[in-house]
Amino acid sequence: MSTATAVPQTFELEGDDALTTLRDTGIRHLMRDAAARFRAADGFSHARALAFQITLTALPALIAAVGLATATGQETFRRVLQETMIGLSPGPTGDLLTQAFEQASTTASSGSGRLALAGGFVAALLSATVAMTQVERGANRIYGVEQDRPAVSKYWHGFMLACSAGFLIFGAFVLFVAGREIGGALGAVSPDGALATVWLIGRWPVGIALVVLAFSMLFKESPRRRQPSPSWLAVGSLLAVAMWLVLTALLGLYLALSRQFGDAYGPLAGVIGGLLWALLTSLALYLGLAFSAQLEAVRAGKPGPRTGEQENPSEPVGRGSRDSL
Repeated sequence: MSTATAVPQTFELEGDDALTTLRDTGIRHLMRDAAARFRAADGFSHARALAFQITLTALPALIAAVGLATATGQETFRRVLQETMIGLSPGPTGDLLTQAFEQASTTASSGSGRLALAGGFVAALLSATVAMTQVERGANRIYGVEQDRPAVSKYWHGFMLACSAGFLIFGAFVLFVAGREIGGALGAVSPDGALATVWLIGRWPVGIALVVLAFSMLFKESPRRRQPSPSWLAVGSLLAVAMWLVLTALLGLYLALSRQFGDAYGPLAGVIGGLLWALLTSLALYLGLAFSAQLEAVRAGKPGPRTGEQENPSEPVGRGSRDSL
Protein backbone atom coordinates (compact mmCIF):
# COMPACT_ATOMS: atom_id res chain seq x y z
CA MET A 1 0.00 0.00 0.00
CA SER A 2 1.47 3.38 -1.02
CA THR A 3 1.66 6.37 1.31
CA ALA A 4 2.16 10.07 0.72
CA THR A 5 5.78 10.95 0.05
CA ALA A 6 7.59 13.10 2.61
CA VAL A 7 7.70 16.74 1.54
CA PRO A 8 11.20 18.17 2.09
CA GLN A 9 11.25 21.29 4.23
CA THR A 10 11.97 24.28 2.02
CA PHE A 11 11.93 27.15 4.50
CA GLU A 12 15.59 27.90 3.70
CA LEU A 13 14.98 28.44 0.01
CA GLU A 14 14.82 32.04 -1.21
CA GLY A 15 14.22 33.87 -4.43
CA ASP A 16 11.39 31.74 -5.82
CA ASP A 17 7.72 32.60 -5.93
CA ALA A 18 4.69 30.44 -5.16
CA LEU A 19 2.56 31.91 -7.95
CA THR A 20 5.37 31.40 -10.46
CA THR A 21 5.70 27.75 -9.46
CA LEU A 22 1.93 27.38 -9.64
CA ARG A 23 1.81 28.89 -13.11
CA ASP A 24 4.75 26.85 -14.42
CA THR A 25 3.39 23.57 -13.08
CA GLY A 26 -0.26 24.18 -13.92
CA ILE A 27 -3.09 24.28 -11.44
CA ARG A 28 -4.85 21.30 -13.01
CA HIS A 29 -1.73 19.16 -12.73
CA LEU A 30 -1.20 20.26 -9.13
CA MET A 31 -4.81 19.55 -8.19
CA ARG A 32 -4.57 16.06 -9.69
CA ASP A 33 -1.38 15.29 -7.77
CA ALA A 34 -2.82 16.85 -4.59
CA ALA A 35 -5.81 14.53 -4.86
CA ALA A 36 -3.43 11.58 -5.28
CA ARG A 37 -1.49 12.70 -2.20
CA PHE A 38 -4.76 13.03 -0.26
CA ARG A 39 -5.79 9.48 -1.18
CA ALA A 40 -2.33 8.06 -0.45
CA ALA A 41 -2.45 9.63 3.02
CA ASP A 42 -5.88 8.01 3.64
CA GLY A 43 -7.39 11.47 3.78
CA PHE A 44 -11.00 10.27 3.83
CA SER A 45 -10.42 8.32 7.05
CA HIS A 46 -8.84 11.35 8.70
CA ALA A 47 -11.71 13.55 7.48
CA ARG A 48 -14.31 11.18 8.94
CA ALA A 49 -12.49 11.06 12.29
CA LEU A 50 -12.24 14.85 12.39
CA ALA A 51 -15.93 15.24 11.46
CA PHE A 52 -16.93 13.05 14.40
CA GLN A 53 -14.83 15.13 16.78
CA ILE A 54 -16.25 18.39 15.43
CA THR A 55 -19.81 17.16 15.98
CA LEU A 56 -18.95 15.81 19.41
CA THR A 57 -17.69 19.28 20.28
CA ALA A 58 -20.40 21.45 18.72
CA LEU A 59 -23.65 19.89 19.92
CA PRO A 60 -22.87 19.78 23.67
CA ALA A 61 -21.36 23.27 23.46
CA LEU A 62 -24.58 24.68 21.95
CA ILE A 63 -26.80 23.18 24.63
CA ALA A 64 -24.39 24.27 27.37
CA ALA A 65 -24.38 27.80 25.92
CA VAL A 66 -28.17 28.01 26.27
CA GLY A 67 -27.96 26.81 29.85
CA LEU A 68 -25.17 29.27 30.65
CA ALA A 69 -27.16 32.16 29.20
CA THR A 70 -30.08 31.18 31.43
CA ALA A 71 -27.89 30.86 34.51
CA THR A 72 -26.35 34.31 33.97
CA GLY A 73 -29.64 36.03 33.15
CA GLN A 74 -28.80 36.69 29.48
CA GLU A 75 -32.33 36.08 28.29
CA THR A 76 -31.94 37.87 24.95
CA PHE A 77 -28.87 35.84 24.01
CA ARG A 78 -30.62 32.63 25.09
CA ARG A 79 -33.66 33.41 22.93
CA VAL A 80 -31.53 34.28 19.89
CA LEU A 81 -29.46 31.10 20.18
CA GLN A 82 -32.44 28.85 20.85
CA GLU A 83 -34.61 30.23 18.05
CA THR A 84 -31.67 30.06 15.65
CA MET A 85 -30.90 26.39 16.26
CA ILE A 86 -34.57 25.37 16.19
CA GLY A 87 -35.06 27.31 12.94
CA LEU A 88 -32.08 25.53 11.38
CA SER A 89 -33.40 22.09 12.30
CA PRO A 90 -35.78 20.52 9.76
CA GLY A 91 -38.82 18.40 10.61
CA PRO A 92 -39.20 16.97 14.10
CA THR A 93 -35.64 17.88 15.04
CA GLY A 94 -36.88 21.25 16.24
CA ASP A 95 -39.05 19.55 18.86
CA LEU A 96 -36.08 17.47 20.01
CA LEU A 97 -33.88 20.56 20.37
CA THR A 98 -36.66 22.43 22.15
CA GLN A 99 -36.80 19.71 24.78
CA ALA A 100 -33.00 19.71 25.11
CA PHE A 101 -32.85 23.50 25.48
CA GLU A 102 -35.68 23.52 28.02
CA GLN A 103 -33.87 20.84 30.01
CA ALA A 104 -30.66 22.87 29.89
CA SER A 105 -32.50 26.00 31.04
CA THR A 106 -34.18 24.13 33.90
CA THR A 107 -30.92 22.53 34.98
CA ALA A 108 -29.15 25.89 34.92
CA SER A 109 -31.61 27.30 37.46
CA SER A 110 -30.19 25.11 40.23
CA GLY A 111 -26.78 25.44 41.88
CA SER A 112 -25.73 21.94 40.92
CA GLY A 113 -26.94 22.59 37.39
CA ARG A 114 -24.52 25.45 36.99
CA LEU A 115 -21.66 23.17 37.93
CA ALA A 116 -22.90 20.60 35.41
CA LEU A 117 -23.02 23.24 32.67
CA ALA A 118 -19.48 24.34 33.49
CA GLY A 119 -18.46 20.70 33.21
CA GLY A 120 -20.19 20.57 29.83
CA PHE A 121 -18.10 23.44 28.54
CA VAL A 122 -14.94 21.80 29.84
CA ALA A 123 -15.92 18.56 28.09
CA ALA A 124 -16.57 20.46 24.84
CA LEU A 125 -13.15 22.14 25.09
CA LEU A 126 -11.45 18.80 25.69
CA SER A 127 -13.24 17.35 22.67
CA ALA A 128 -12.13 20.34 20.59
CA THR A 129 -8.57 19.70 21.75
CA VAL A 130 -8.80 16.10 20.54
CA ALA A 131 -10.21 17.40 17.24
CA MET A 132 -7.15 19.58 16.75
CA THR A 133 -4.83 16.67 17.45
CA GLN A 134 -6.70 14.84 14.70
CA VAL A 135 -6.02 17.77 12.38
CA GLU A 136 -2.32 17.35 13.20
CA ARG A 137 -2.42 13.62 12.55
CA GLY A 138 -4.04 14.07 9.15
CA ALA A 139 -1.74 16.96 8.21
CA ASN A 140 1.34 14.93 9.16
CA ARG A 141 0.28 12.01 6.97
CA ILE A 142 -0.43 14.32 4.05
CA TYR A 143 3.04 15.84 4.37
CA GLY A 144 4.57 12.37 4.74
CA VAL A 145 5.56 12.91 8.39
CA GLU A 146 5.44 9.54 10.14
CA GLN A 147 5.62 10.66 13.78
CA ASP A 148 3.22 13.02 15.55
CA ARG A 149 4.40 15.28 18.35
CA PRO A 150 5.06 13.71 21.78
CA ALA A 151 1.83 13.20 23.73
CA VAL A 152 2.09 16.17 26.12
CA SER A 153 3.23 18.55 23.39
CA LYS A 154 0.62 17.20 21.01
CA TYR A 155 -2.35 17.79 23.31
CA TRP A 156 -1.09 21.15 24.54
CA HIS A 157 -0.68 22.22 20.92
CA GLY A 158 -4.19 20.95 20.20
CA PHE A 159 -5.57 22.87 23.18
CA MET A 160 -4.04 26.12 21.95
CA LEU A 161 -5.43 25.58 18.46
CA ALA A 162 -8.86 24.75 19.91
CA CYS A 163 -8.85 28.03 21.82
CA SER A 164 -7.91 30.00 18.71
CA ALA A 165 -8.67 28.44 15.33
CA GLY A 166 -11.44 26.22 16.72
CA PHE A 167 -13.49 29.11 18.04
CA LEU A 168 -12.97 31.06 14.81
CA ILE A 169 -14.28 28.16 12.70
CA PHE A 170 -17.30 27.68 14.94
CA GLY A 171 -18.07 31.39 14.79
CA ALA A 172 -17.86 31.33 11.01
CA PHE A 173 -20.27 28.37 10.88
CA VAL A 174 -22.81 30.33 12.91
CA LEU A 175 -22.42 33.38 10.68
CA PHE A 176 -22.83 31.55 7.36
CA VAL A 177 -25.30 28.76 8.06
CA ALA A 178 -27.35 30.39 10.81
CA GLY A 179 -27.01 34.01 9.72
CA ARG A 180 -30.52 34.47 8.37
CA GLU A 181 -32.14 32.80 11.37
CA ILE A 182 -30.08 34.88 13.78
CA GLY A 183 -31.08 38.02 11.87
CA GLY A 184 -34.74 37.08 12.21
CA ALA A 185 -34.31 36.41 15.91
CA LEU A 186 -32.54 39.75 16.38
CA GLY A 187 -35.39 41.44 14.55
CA ALA A 188 -37.82 39.90 17.02
CA VAL A 189 -35.95 41.29 20.04
CA SER A 190 -35.01 44.65 18.46
CA PRO A 191 -38.07 46.90 17.92
CA ASP A 192 -36.53 49.08 15.18
CA GLY A 193 -34.79 46.18 13.42
CA ALA A 194 -31.42 47.97 13.39
CA LEU A 195 -29.56 45.04 14.92
CA ALA A 196 -30.91 42.67 12.28
CA THR A 197 -29.89 44.99 9.43
CA VAL A 198 -26.33 45.41 10.71
CA TRP A 199 -26.05 41.65 11.26
CA LEU A 200 -27.29 40.63 7.81
CA ILE A 201 -24.91 43.03 6.05
CA GLY A 202 -21.83 42.48 8.17
CA ARG A 203 -21.89 38.73 8.70
CA TRP A 204 -20.42 37.87 5.27
CA PRO A 205 -17.12 39.80 5.38
CA VAL A 206 -16.67 38.99 9.06
CA GLY A 207 -17.36 35.30 8.48
CA ILE A 208 -14.96 35.05 5.54
CA ALA A 209 -12.25 36.81 7.55
CA LEU A 210 -12.75 34.34 10.43
CA VAL A 211 -12.42 31.33 8.12
CA VAL A 212 -9.32 32.66 6.37
CA LEU A 213 -7.64 33.40 9.69
CA ALA A 214 -8.56 30.02 11.19
CA PHE A 215 -7.42 27.99 8.18
CA SER A 216 -4.18 29.98 7.99
CA MET A 217 -3.47 29.07 11.62
CA LEU A 218 -4.13 25.39 10.98
CA PHE A 219 -1.99 25.28 7.83
CA LYS A 220 0.93 26.96 9.61
CA GLU A 221 0.79 25.26 13.01
CA SER A 222 -0.72 21.79 12.57
CA PRO A 223 2.00 19.74 10.81
CA ARG A 224 5.01 18.62 12.82
CA ARG A 225 7.47 20.39 10.57
CA ARG A 226 8.74 23.86 9.86
CA GLN A 227 6.39 25.31 7.30
CA PRO A 228 7.48 27.67 4.51
CA SER A 229 6.57 31.35 4.35
CA PRO A 230 2.85 32.23 4.32
CA SER A 231 2.88 32.90 0.58
CA TRP A 232 3.50 29.18 -0.06
CA LEU A 233 0.57 28.21 2.15
CA ALA A 234 -1.80 30.92 0.96
CA VAL A 235 -2.89 29.19 -2.26
CA GLY A 236 -3.87 25.96 -0.53
CA SER A 237 -5.49 27.87 2.33
CA LEU A 238 -7.57 30.00 -0.02
CA LEU A 239 -8.54 26.90 -1.99
CA ALA A 240 -9.70 25.22 1.22
CA VAL A 241 -11.69 28.31 2.23
CA ALA A 242 -13.32 28.51 -1.21
CA MET A 243 -14.31 24.85 -1.08
CA TRP A 244 -15.62 25.27 2.46
CA LEU A 245 -17.74 28.29 1.50
CA VAL A 246 -19.24 26.58 -1.54
CA LEU A 247 -19.96 23.33 0.29
CA THR A 248 -21.42 25.12 3.32
CA ALA A 249 -23.64 27.26 1.08
CA LEU A 250 -24.87 24.22 -0.84
CA LEU A 251 -25.60 22.34 2.38
CA GLY A 252 -27.43 25.33 3.86
CA LEU A 253 -29.48 25.69 0.66
CA TYR A 254 -30.32 22.00 0.67
CA LEU A 255 -31.44 22.04 4.30
CA ALA A 256 -33.51 25.17 3.69
CA LEU A 257 -35.30 23.80 0.63
CA SER A 258 -35.58 20.11 1.44
CA ARG A 259 -38.74 18.94 3.18
CA GLN A 260 -37.94 15.26 2.68
CA PHE A 261 -34.72 15.49 4.72
CA GLY A 262 -36.53 15.93 8.01
CA ASP A 263 -39.17 13.35 7.12
CA ALA A 264 -36.53 10.78 6.16
CA TYR A 265 -34.31 11.11 9.23
CA GLY A 266 -36.90 12.18 11.77
CA PRO A 267 -35.43 13.35 15.08
CA LEU A 268 -31.92 12.52 13.81
CA ALA A 269 -32.10 15.08 10.99
CA GLY A 270 -30.25 17.76 12.94
CA VAL A 271 -27.50 15.33 13.91
CA ILE A 272 -27.15 14.08 10.32
CA GLY A 273 -27.01 17.65 9.01
CA GLY A 274 -24.31 18.54 11.53
CA LEU A 275 -22.31 15.46 10.61
CA LEU A 276 -22.55 16.32 6.91
CA TRP A 277 -21.32 19.86 7.51
CA ALA A 278 -18.47 18.60 9.70
CA LEU A 279 -17.41 16.07 7.05
CA LEU A 280 -17.47 18.68 4.28
CA THR A 281 -15.43 21.04 6.46
CA SER A 282 -12.87 18.32 7.15
CA LEU A 283 -12.58 17.39 3.48
CA ALA A 284 -12.04 21.02 2.44
CA LEU A 285 -9.35 21.46 5.08
CA TYR A 286 -7.38 18.32 4.19
CA LEU A 287 -7.67 18.86 0.43
CA GLY A 288 -6.30 22.37 0.87
CA LEU A 289 -3.45 20.99 2.96
CA ALA A 290 -2.72 18.40 0.28
CA PHE A 291 -2.52 21.17 -2.33
CA SER A 292 -0.08 23.18 -0.20
CA ALA A 293 2.01 20.07 0.44
CA GLN A 294 2.13 19.22 -3.25
CA LEU A 295 3.10 22.77 -4.20
CA GLU A 296 6.00 22.65 -1.74
CA ALA A 297 7.02 19.21 -3.03
CA VAL A 298 7.26 20.65 -6.55
CA ARG A 299 9.34 23.50 -5.16
CA ALA A 300 11.74 20.94 -3.62
CA GLY A 301 12.04 19.03 -6.90
CA LYS A 302 10.25 15.93 -5.50
CA PRO A 303 6.81 16.14 -7.14
CA GLY A 304 5.73 12.49 -6.86
CA PRO A 305 2.74 12.38 -4.46
CA ARG A 306 2.97 8.66 -3.56
CA THR A 307 5.79 6.43 -2.36
CA GLY A 308 7.21 4.21 -5.06
CA GLU A 309 7.23 7.08 -7.57
CA GLN A 310 10.35 8.80 -6.21
CA GLU A 311 12.86 8.71 -3.42
CA ASN A 312 11.27 9.45 -0.06
CA PRO A 313 13.39 12.26 1.40
CA SER A 314 13.45 13.08 5.09
CA GLU A 315 15.91 15.94 5.51
CA PRO A 316 15.30 19.64 4.77
CA VAL A 317 16.32 20.97 1.41
CA GLY A 318 19.34 23.26 1.46
CA ARG A 319 19.89 26.38 -0.55
CA GLY A 320 21.76 24.48 -3.20
CA SER A 321 18.67 22.46 -4.05
CA ARG A 322 17.22 25.39 -5.92
CA ASP A 323 19.14 24.30 -8.99
CA SER A 324 16.94 21.23 -9.25
CA LEU A 325 13.89 23.39 -9.71
